[in-house]
Parts: sequence; C-alpha cells; structure tokens
Amino acid sequence: MKSDFQGFLDNNHRIIAKVCRIYTDSTDDFNDYYQECIVQLWRSFDSFRGASKLSTWTYRVCLNVCLSQLRSKKRTIPTENREIPDVVDEDSALQEERIQELYKAIKLLRESDRAIILLYLEEKSYKEMAEILGITVTNVGAKVNRVKTQLKKIIDERFGY
Repeated sequence: MKSDFQGFLDNNHRIIAKVCRIYTDSTDDFNDYYQECIVQLWRSFDSFRGASKLSTWTYRVCLNVCLSQLRSKKRTIPTENREIPDVVDEDSALQEERIQELYKAIKLLRESDRAIILLYLEEKSYKEMAEILGITVTNVGAKVNRVKTQLKKIIDERFGY
C-alpha cells in the first residue's frame, strides 16, 4: 500500500498545507510541520483501516501533529517570524488581502478553535468534523457557532468590517 503513498500525497497536499498554515507563523515552522505531517502519514499509512474517508483521516493526523508540534514549541525560545507561502489559487489582490486577514484572525483563536474553523471553511459536514475531532455532532454545532462568533468579533475589531 505504501506504493500508493505518492498518489495520496498528490491528492491531499492541500489539506496538509492548510492545516499547517493555521498553526504556523513562519516559513521554517510551516516546512517543519508539513514535513512532520508527511512523516506521520507515511508511518501510519498502511494501518489506515478505511473506517472513515481518507481525507478525514488526513485531517485528524495533521491536526494531531500540529498540536503536538505547538506544545513542544511552547517550550522553546521564539525566533524571527517570516511570511509563510500561500496555498490559494485566486489572483485578485483584494481577495488575497482578505484571505490573509482571515488567516491572521484565525491565528488569534485558541489552538483547538482553529481546527474547528478550518474544517468549517473547508465545508466539512458536522458529522465529518466530529469524526476528525473526536467529539459529538452536537458538540461540533455548538463549537462552530461559538467560534464563528469569536472570529467575527476579532475581524470586526481588528479590520473594521
């Protein structure tokens, strides 16, 4: 099954990048998190049982990796922050600016809330979000509403929309 791994990466690299992007502030951190996600996905690829969609499993592994990286990073000394690469295809400068502002606002949320809003923005169903996050569908609904309200408040205060 490992022979299928490159095809899996080709189909899921955007998921990995989006998850890493909401938990990093620099290119170096982004690259480290991305690489660690790939390592963990590789290690567990053969054990994927198919109990959920492959994309659901990918989100779950990557979210766990990024949260683990954040916990270990909190024990280190912060370094210079640099801009991370963009994973958006749109050309519009205004749209790009708004997307950057959204990511800045998302980074002001708690770590667990970032995962919820990322999955919501990815248009995942509450059921799929519950599977990825390991919580109930009812809990997902409550958390999504709370996080959307928090995010709207941050955007209103910070960017004046």
